[in-house]
Amino acid sequence: MTIRIVRLGSPRSADEGPRIGTVRRPPRGVPKAEFAAQNWYDVWYPNLAPSAETMKLGQEAQTPAQWAQFVKRYRAEMATPEAGHSLALLATLSQGTNFSVGCYCADEAHCHRSVLRQLLADKGARIDPD
Repeated sequence: MTIRIVRLGSPRSADEGPRIGTVRRPPRGVPKAEFAAQNWYDVWYPNLAPSAETMKLGQEAQTPAQWAQFVKRYRAEMATPEAGHSLALLATLSQGTNFSVGCYCADEAHCHRSVLRQLLADKGARIDPD
């Protein structure tokens, strides 16, 4: 049993399980009833998304130093008790079921999900290496 870290909207893997959208906003122009059918997500969970201000910092990052600033700020947001409980819950669930978490970004290396992957691993989550 594992967590997959995915790009929302991409084709699902056969054993992926439910998708959790860790994004600040739902996909534009997609009716709510179509989110799961179009492979966006089954459950929207913005609690693990960067704040709007932090997200903008990450999107505008052009240098390693700017990206490091984004990572630092996002990690600080995820250090709150509420976020810590969410991370611990997902890590625990990964021990017994398959599911995925994701974001819209094309490049995981330049997306909060790369940081989220590590935060979940730090909590003991079983993460699919793909």
